[in-house]
Amino acid sequence: MNPINVTCAIVLKEGRVLAAQRSENMSVPLKWEFPGGKIIEGESEEECIMREVYEELNLKIVIRDKLGNSLFNYGNFTVILTPFVVDYVESEIILYEHRQIGWFTRNELKELDWAPADIAILDEFLNSSFIVH
Repeated sequence: MNPINVTCAIVLKEGRVLAAQRSENMSVPLKWEFPGGKIIEGESEEECIMREVYEELNLKIVIRDKLGNSLFNYGNFTVILTPFVVDYVESEIILYEHRQIGWFTRNELKELDWAPADIAILDEFLNSSFIVH
């Protein structure tokens, strides 16, 4: 089985980071994640993350940087997760898929119950220079 190529956005706003809680109806229910989704055939990673964040949250973003990929095997499927550090562009957030979102500090991010594929991304991000708090 081929891995699923997925992108995710680490959205920054005023020193905080957006995390989204998956709904009860999604796979890996109620776990926290960086929002994003599957790359469509013919779509670049950058196009994918811009589209997915807009479709999921009505959120417009500006890409700042790309972090290293994370490979995670959930047992019945494997994902290759490509994270982007992005800046929030003022817009009204609408939850189309997620249960809730929050804007978190560095320490608060560590306390969330993360989806397994996102943990390596979180660790790399927390060890980067993107947050000053």
